[in-house]
Amino acid sequence: MSSKAYPEDFVDAVAGEMAVGVEKAVECWMSLIEQALTDTHLTSLGRLNAVREILEEYKHVTGKVHLKNRNIC
Repeated sequence: MSSKAYPEDFVDAVAGEMAVGVEKAVECWMSLIEQALTDTHLTSLGRLNAVREILEEYKHVTGKVHLKNRNIC
């Protein structure tokens, strides 16, 4: 199998697009969590359950059953 050399500007462009995608995804999930935590129509327990539902949706969408160790954050 041969490998191709790609121009540095192409690699930078692809890496930049990937970074933007990750940033948008994180912003989306954080926005959902913020919305759940600031919903004045929910009780404290309701807010906690809303955040738990967001977490379960994240795990479902990503196929992750368990999240990695918190010590790496």
